[in-house]
Amino acid sequence: MEKYILALDQGTTSSRAIVFDHQGSMIAVAQKEFKQYYPKPGWIEHDANEIWDTQLSVAQEVIRKAHIQASQIAAIGITNQRETTVVWDKESGEPIHKAIVWQDRRTSRYCDQLKEEGFEETIRNKTGLIADAYFSGTKVKWILENVPEARKKADQGKLAFGTIDSFLIWKLTGGKLHITDVTNASRTLLYDIHKMWWSTTITKKFDVPMSMLPQVVPSSQEYGNTDPKLLGEAIPIGGIAGDQQAALFGQMCTQPGMIKNTYGTGSFVVLNTGSKPIISKNNLLTTVAWQIEGKTTYALEGSIFIAGAIVQWLRDGLGIIKSSSEVESLANSVEDNGGVYLVPALTGLGAPHWDQYARGTIVGITRGTTAGHIARAALESIAYQAMDVLRAMQADSDIAFKELRVDGGATANNTLMQFQADLLKIPVVRPKVMETTALGAAYLAGLAVGYWKDLEEIQNQWQMDRTFEPNEKFNTDGLRKQWDKAIGRSKSWIED
Repeated sequence: MEKYILALDQGTTSSRAIVFDHQGSMIAVAQKEFKQYYPKPGWIEHDANEIWDTQLSVAQEVIRKAHIQASQIAAIGITNQRETTVVWDKESGEPIHKAIVWQDRRTSRYCDQLKEEGFEETIRNKTGLIADAYFSGTKVKWILENVPEARKKADQGKLAFGTIDSFLIWKLTGGKLHITDVTNASRTLLYDIHKMWWSTTITKKFDVPMSMLPQVVPSSQEYGNTDPKLLGEAIPIGGIAGDQQAALFGQMCTQPGMIKNTYGTGSFVVLNTGSKPIISKNNLLTTVAWQIEGKTTYALEGSIFIAGAIVQWLRDGLGIIKSSSEVESLANSVEDNGGVYLVPALTGLGAPHWDQYARGTIVGITRGTTAGHIARAALESIAYQAMDVLRAMQADSDIAFKELRVDGGATANNTLMQFQADLLKIPVVRPKVMETTALGAAYLAGLAVGYWKDLEEIQNQWQMDRTFEPNEKFNTDGLRKQWDKAIGRSKSWIED
């Protein structure tokens, strides 16, 4: 019987399951959305049990859709929204509070306090991250301090903490495994990426007991089997990676200097930096890319908050397009941006600026400005933000990039991809399989169980859809200068 790999792709708004064959092709997909909770401004939560229910149901559904038996699944790979935090009771397996989502800002004040105390330098040196509410560590602290009996139970060793991968694996194995992989651990604010273990200095500072923390494992390894009652068979779990690291692996950016950008609601640029972590001097995050067969690969990451979401704003906020797909033709109705620049700082600016007080700005408007110019400026803003991150990465790594591999919904926009290539002066390469996050998780799982022999076999499968070559005559200097001025106008906009 032919064998397959099942990838569980647990995202911020939906749970998905995809079956891949030996060629890395998708056989079947199932997806279910789940509810978002907003208890206060800036607070975002998920029901961890609902995440589990939706993820299990799409796993069961996709096996039926693929017309295969559970016994034909060689291994399961898991990829997940990172930083989202769950604390559950070890005996009952029940969460003690809703999951606090990576976008949640409730611990911002505590992060400001850490900076004022000078503790951010310790955090950066040990974890490669910054003191920001984005990460899991301060979220765990908040749960322990605000949920009745939580601190007492934690001190008694009765509670477990994990990112979504940990919670899913606990459930999939009937509570037998409490693990997380190195990529997810490296996003908690609690993990020393040099020693590759939890930092007692930081866990003590945050008052998070070590007994709560999962065992940290490699990204590709046979960890254990699923409870046979769930999918009809005990299936090995073989791969775990946070979504952006999984996308880097799915894009086969396996050599130092290879770089990818995922264009989704936001945009995430990740650079493979090889066997040594580079601590950024330019406001990027240092993170673990993956660990396979005892070898750790590191990465630099730049998180951009608003990318594709600016097109949704043109549709829902301004009403100048009826569907997101119309933006390309509207942008192409003009020859250039007409001197208009749009800075999409709708929720502040992410890397490399990290300005939570910035706000969205449109500059350069004249009597001749049309909806086409606004649409073009919006599209170009996605590329400019990626350029800012790549400039910072170049300064940190001293690597000359040969190409940018791209994935995510916005890459279907040829105008945007061509402008990105012209701006960066390097080729932009779009792959045939766009589901790179799930594919990366599948590859990690398949490697663990020998479904694929080695990395070389997988690399030979990676296929290009199209390369956008930069136009040598394109003059970027003037455009960059104007963009830098526009960014300057948006910064600190709501600061007193």
